[in-house]
Amino acid sequence: MPRPRPDTGSTISSAVLFGGEFRHAREAAGYSQAGLAKLLHCDRTLITRIENGGRIPQEKFIKQCDEVLLMGGLLIRIWKRVDWYAEVEHPDWFQRFAQMEAEAVAIRAYQVSRIYGLLQTEEYARALFTRGAAAGNPDLIEERVAARMSRQHRFLADDGPLLVVVLDESAIRRNVGGSAVMRGQLEHLLEVSRRPNIAIQVAPFESADLAPPKTSTTFIKLPDGHEWVYSESLGRGHFSDDPSVLVRHSQIYDVLRTDVLSGRESTALITSAMEGYSAHDESRSQRGDLAQEQLQRGRRRRVHRGGPRIPGPRPRT
Repeated sequence: MPRPRPDTGSTISSAVLFGGEFRHAREAAGYSQAGLAKLLHCDRTLITRIENGGRIPQEKFIKQCDEVLLMGGLLIRIWKRVDWYAEVEHPDWFQRFAQMEAEAVAIRAYQVSRIYGLLQTEEYARALFTRGAAAGNPDLIEERVAARMSRQHRFLADDGPLLVVVLDESAIRRNVGGSAVMRGQLEHLLEVSRRPNIAIQVAPFESADLAPPKTSTTFIKLPDGHEWVYSESLGRGHFSDDPSVLVRHSQIYDVLRTDVLSGRESTALITSAMEGYSAHDESRSQRGDLAQEQLQRGRRRRVHRGGPRIPGPRPRT
């Protein structure tokens, strides 16, 4: 859970600043912490911790608060302007990557096994963190989910930086969080891929000419034109701006993009996968209905067998 940074007399944490605005909105609407919590069906301590800067609130929750407090979207606009990521402590290597990402004018990436972070939904990210290093720590999970969502804002803006992502097909086939989560995640991919600054392509399983890299790779271009290549292994980040390294990895990436599915073909594959998750849910529902019907039939048979026996007419002799 993020803690408010000590007040040095010059800076106050973003969480504390947002908490103050949140408290002002609640009091102006005439609600106590307990009263607001009751309306939102949450614990009062959640309201307390948001107001004192001890908890990063989720966007969905702030939207609910905005509606209840009749703020006309003001709370959610303030929430989106806060750099929540600055409140989260991460290993130095990842902090360095996040700082570059926040300044980047262009990002190109190849992602294996899971959806690229800047394209994840809240539900998908939460499912990942629930099974990862933050497992068993709900506060840490919510903190990291909020941080990941915050990192996406500038790329999802109308004038956002260029974001080109090649997803290995395993990323959309690997079921993270269940069918409903995956269906929402793939629907999100289809939606953001319509933005002019975002391109998403899929590297399919069945391709004789395709030899994708075994590890995820990200290329970051900064405003001054400087470029870096970044990859991860065993919980460590690796950076390089060596021209020879950049050229070698860029060539691999560029050749990869010529062999993967086109944007239109990728959309078709993602749509097919999304429908597959929907069919899976429908099949489970049908199996549940069938099991319920069989159970009811069994009960009816037992009732019939155990009921009173009514003699029929005896044959005449």
